[in-house]
This record gives sequence, C-alpha cells and structure tokens, in this order.
Amino acid sequence: MSSTRKLAAVFYADVVDYSRLTGQDEEGTHARVMKLLDGVTDQIEGSDGAVHRFAGDAVLATFSSVVRAVQTAVEIQHRIHEDNEEIVEADQVNIRIGINLGDVIHDRGEVYGTGVNIAARLESAARPGGICLSATAYDHVEGRIEEVFDDGGEQEFKNIDRPIRVWHWSPGEPVDTAPAQVADQALPSKPSIAVLPFQNMSADPDQVYFAEGIAEDIITELSKFRSLFVIARNSSFFYKEKSQDLKQVGKKLGVQYVVEGSVRRSGNRMRITAQLIDATSDRHVWAERFDRNVEDIFDVQDEVTLAIVTAIEPHLASSERQRALRKQPENLDAWENYQRGLWHMYHYTPDEKEATIGFFKRATELDPKFASAFAALGYSIYTFVILGMFEDRDKELAQAIEYAEIAVKLDDGDPFAWVAMARAYVLRRDYDLAIGASDKAIQLNPNFALAHFGRAHALWHAGRPAEALDSHDEALRLSPHDPVKWAYYASKAIALLLLGRFEEAVETSLASQRETNSAIFSHLGEISARGHLGQTDKAAQAIEIARLKKPDLSISYIDEALRITDDAARTLFLEGFRRAGLPD
Repeated sequence: MSSTRKLAAVFYADVVDYSRLTGQDEEGTHARVMKLLDGVTDQIEGSDGAVHRFAGDAVLATFSSVVRAVQTAVEIQHRIHEDNEEIVEADQVNIRIGINLGDVIHDRGEVYGTGVNIAARLESAARPGGICLSATAYDHVEGRIEEVFDDGGEQEFKNIDRPIRVWHWSPGEPVDTAPAQVADQALPSKPSIAVLPFQNMSADPDQVYFAEGIAEDIITELSKFRSLFVIARNSSFFYKEKSQDLKQVGKKLGVQYVVEGSVRRSGNRMRITAQLIDATSDRHVWAERFDRNVEDIFDVQDEVTLAIVTAIEPHLASSERQRALRKQPENLDAWENYQRGLWHMYHYTPDEKEATIGFFKRATELDPKFASAFAALGYSIYTFVILGMFEDRDKELAQAIEYAEIAVKLDDGDPFAWVAMARAYVLRRDYDLAIGASDKAIQLNPNFALAHFGRAHALWHAGRPAEALDSHDEALRLSPHDPVKWAYYASKAIALLLLGRFEEAVETSLASQRETNSAIFSHLGEISARGHLGQTDKAAQAIEIARLKKPDLSISYIDEALRITDDAARTLFLEGFRRAGLPD
C-alpha cells in the first residue's frame, strides 16, 4: 500500500506526570489512565476524529476540521476537569493536548511527518489540563469558537528548524463574549500593507488551505523588506470570510495598501488572481492573473508567491516616490526625503548629484536613526564616485564607508545597509568583503534584487565572472521592472565579456542601453566586445554614442572606476577597448 500526503488537524494528548503517578501507585494509576484515555478516544471518534495511535499514556488523532479538533479538545479537558473535582488531588489524572494544522503522511493506517512532530512538541508546551495550538491552527479557529486563547509568543522546539508561535488555553479561562471595537489606526511613515486571506472560489473546500497559504507566504516574504510596514497575519486574517470595504480595512489596520486575491481550481488547472489596492483612495495600483497546471501544488504556491511579491514591492516603491514628488521640499518628512533622494539618484546624471545627496542628508537630520537613509547616502556616493563625478575619490570613499557603517550600526538587520557596505568595499577594492556583505544582505532578504546584483558586480571584479552570471540572472528575475535594471544588464555584459562570450556581451550591453536612465557603463560591454570581435566600424560608432554621456571617456577612467583584480581578466577587458580604438 502506497503512502499519501494530506493536510490535517493533528491532535496529540499525553498524561501529565505519568512516571510520578505510577511510582506512587502503579496498578491504580494504570487503571485510572486507561479509563481516562478510553474516554478521550471515544470523544474523538464521536466527533469525526480518527485515532491513529494509542500507546502507553499518549493518544494521536487527526481531524479534517481544525475547529472540530479544538472543540473536541476543549470538551475533553472540561470533562476531565469536572471529574477531578471529586477526586483527591494526589489521585487526579490530567492530560496536555497539542494541536497543529500541517501536512502529514498516511501509511498503513498511521500518520507521520513534521505536522505530527510539531503537535507532539506543542503538547509538551501545554499547561497541565490545557491546550496548546500552533499559529496555523489558531488562525483557523480565531473568531469561530467562544474560548479565549492567550498568545504564548514564539518558541523553539527540539528537532523543529524554526520557531513556532503558540497559543494557550486552560479550563476556567474567560469567554470572549464581546470583542472590543478597534479604533482607526494612524498610518505609519513608511508604506504600510496588509495581505488579506485569498478567497477560495473552487468547489473543493480543501483549496482553502492553499489559498490561505499563498497569503501567509506573501506576508512572510514582504516582511523581509525593511522599507515596508507589513501587518501580521493574525490581524489581516481577521477579515477572513467577511465582506469588507477596503477603505475601512485600511483605516482599522492602519495601512495604505491592501493585497487581496482569489484561487479557482478546475480539474488540473488553477487560476490565481491578485491585486494591490491603495485603500486610501480605493485605487488599483497593480493586478495580475496566474494560470498554472497543478502538478505540484506547493511548487505552484511558491512560484506564485514570488511572482506577486516581486511585482508588489517595486510598485509600492514607485508609488511612494511619486507621492513624495507631489509635495513641496520644505514639507517633506524623513521618509519622503529618502524617497525623493532615490528618485533623483536613479537618474544617474551629474545634474542630480547635489539633489540626491541633499535629500538623503536631510532625511538623516530629521531622523538620526533612519538606517536606510544613511545606507542610501553611502550607496549614492559610491555611484557618483564610479561615474567620475567627484574630484577627491579617497575623501568620498571614506564618506561612503562611514555612512555605510552608521547604517549597519543603526540596524544590522537592514539589507540595504549591507548593500551599501558592499558598495563601499568595492570602491576600496576589497572584493571578498564586498561579496560577504552582499551575502549578508541576501541572507536577511533573499528577495532583495539589489543585493544579488551587488554580489554579481563584486564577483566579476574579483575575477569570478562565471559565478557572477547566476547572481545577475537572480537579480533580473526578482526585479524585472527595477529602476536600475540597466545596471544589471551592463554588469552582466561585462561578466559575459570576461568569459569570452563576446556576441552575448554585445546583445546584453545593447539591452542595458535600451533601459531608462542608463549610464555610461551600459556601453562598456559593447565597446570592448566589438573590439575583440574585430568590428572596427561598429566599435567606433559605439564609442561615439557612449561619448554623448561621457565626452572624456578613456581606458584609464574605465580601469580606475572598474578595477579588476585578476590580471588575465583585467587585461582581456582593457584590451578590447584598445582594439576598439578608445584612447588610454
């Protein structure tokens, strides 16, 4: 018989202090425990639960409904509590119950897997006579049962690779009869967003878990962006199966943006829709539809989650920059000055240098603990240094490093701070440190395209172009509409060039030049590659076009701005410019 996987509410119960009780009265304790557990299994089976294991002093069961599992657990604990009132304390038998919603393996009438292991760990964390739920189980019963569970926070459990948030209940705790009205919340300074549970539009009720899983994963991934204020699942999922006015949702949760969506399955096809809405104006910012074959439903969930997150974050960033542009400079707060600085920086022209640095500095003055603003200062100085816009390179390098170090000190969990540090290390030509700082940023937020790009850039500087290509492609995949997409292509073109893939380098360099706000580096891969290909006329034309952005373009400038430490790679890079006819 083959095993199968299924999502289930896992119920795990165990007797409290069984060893101590048997030490006092082995036979009497055994009889009382067996009688108690017989009653437990009868209640489980009478509530449409399935008992899979009844060994010693423990019971393992599953339910198709989390609500039913919790209701049954409450009824069991109430009955045991009442029965114990008539028994002397020394002879009382109590149980703990842990309940988790998770994926389990069914095989030969038994259940196995992480979902079961977590339920067993939750049981050990429960209070004597009480119930302990995982956050996934609690989210499915909140507002659907009368009993009140208190938040136990996140806990580490043996052999479980991530912390689990737990919720506790014990007999005699108050019933939540009248939830308090929630007042409207003020909007935070940075963009705020709530992801509502996606609606299941399918006939199959099991798709509810898939739909909610997508929403939960989107919350998790968006929370990795320090630039976003993301409402926790327990708050946004309060609106599950409720008709809602999104303006009111935004007011109650204190968010400007709301994500909502739906899931519809028909046969082996699944359609997922998602939309981003500005709740303050009820305006659609972005919407997309995803049609997929359901071959591996969890792979589909991961794919769609990534697609939604990588679409939402750039739209939010662009919307925030546009919002800041509509206000007078003297009325901007720290966040808006930061956004205004980004808008100017992304033009990558000498005319924007003073405005860029000015807005970032103003942001740090208004909020001296604003790590991302210091990071942006360091990053922008790096950018203007390699573009040749400062006369004293060493002085500005010291400034870039100083600002990046301040950013990391203020918030070492901000990936942008580590990206700024990586850039400063590139200026200092400490490429191994730059790669390490980029890795730290990626560890903090694997979805941060700029960190993958920074890693790629440092890799080919260090003479490792083959490794750089994967990081370039990851950056382009994560942010296909990035305002610095031109730089991703420009850097990738140089990596291709260093690998001797000259035709690909030309095509990638041209792709960079077609992007908005492309800078002089968009042209370098093409010029050097055409030199190696012996395309003299086309190389001369490429140099002429490049000089529209930098009239004094020379090999010495390129070597200073983009110094490659590997001698063979550096020689290959610069020799292409000489063959193309670019002066030293």
